[in-house]
Amino acid sequence: QVQLVESGGGLVQAGGSLRLSCATSGSIFSIKSMGWYRQTPGKQRELVASSGDSTNYADSVKGRFTISRDNAKNTVYLQMNSLKPGDTAVYYCNADITNRAGYSFAYWGQGTQVTVSS
Repeated sequence: QVQLVESGGGLVQAGGSLRLSCATSGSIFSIKSMGWYRQTPGKQRELVASSGDSTNYADSVKGRFTISRDNAKNTVYLQMNSLKPGDTAVYYCNADITNRAGYSFAYWGQGTQVTVSS
């Protein structure tokens, strides 16, 4: 059993900052990549940032958001600066994990709400 637990969402004014965290636990052998996605009502979930063999960002967040990982803690972070109302969404953590049985799956967290007021 693998779990991803996000934290750090909340309400912030435009121009402010938030830091999201996603901690993994359970039967983990290795983690290939970790990332953050976001979704708003009526829209598809979109990639915000990912960290694996390379680091990738959505064009809309480049220069404002930074993804980082603590491999010793199997945790990924998303530092969000200069937040805009358009960043309002539910943010989901994602990880490609190989469990101790040798099987690889994509796991998702439960989501954390980020609301940016104008």
